Amino acid sequence: MEPKPARVRIVDAAHELMLSIGLARTTTKEIARAAACSEAALYKYFPSKEELFVTVLKERLPGLGGLLAELVAGEGTVEANLTEVARQAALFYEQTFPMVASLYAEPQLKRRHEERMRELDTGPHMPIQGLDGYLRAEQRAGRVRADADTYAAASLLLGACAQRAFAYDALPGGTPPQPLEEFAAGLARTLLAGIS
Repeated sequence: MEPKPARVRIVDAAHELMLSIGLARTTTKEIARAAACSEAALYKYFPSKEELFVTVLKERLPGLGGLLAELVAGEGTVEANLTEVARQAALFYEQTFPMVASLYAEPQLKRRHEERMRELDTGPHMPIQGLDGYLRAEQRAGRVRADADTYAAASLLLGACAQRAFAYDALPGGTPPQPLEEFAAGLARTLLAGIS
């Protein structure tokens, strides 16, 4: 069996470390060691730990950003589309919460991370903007009420998904009381009742 390419090993190692010890405590040295390569090799592919983090989000976590970019107004039902967004968002936040929670314990590192995210034109606001854009397009297509606050609706749906990850992470077993599919469908249905 052929060994994985260095870039793949680096992203895999970063993903595992970020999940297990958090982004703040994951160092490039530890990533390089876990990937069986040098730190120099790591920097050959990724100019910074933040860019590696963004790559982990895009390549190893549920595809929330891709899903939001692919949504087209008028295709499928709004309820089915929102259900899938809620499902993917709940999975995405379930994995990202443990990664980024450690940043809040180190304000200086958090500030540096946020600055770098701004430079990369990315961050936790992007899914809200993406879903808001989709809902505005559905509004123009007449499938969402003309007076509906699409930004608030996007914030409510994604906020509920993030809160689900946060609230139940601390419980023994970390399992929410409602299965994911039921949660996603109920959330989409409830939100849609307020905007259609």
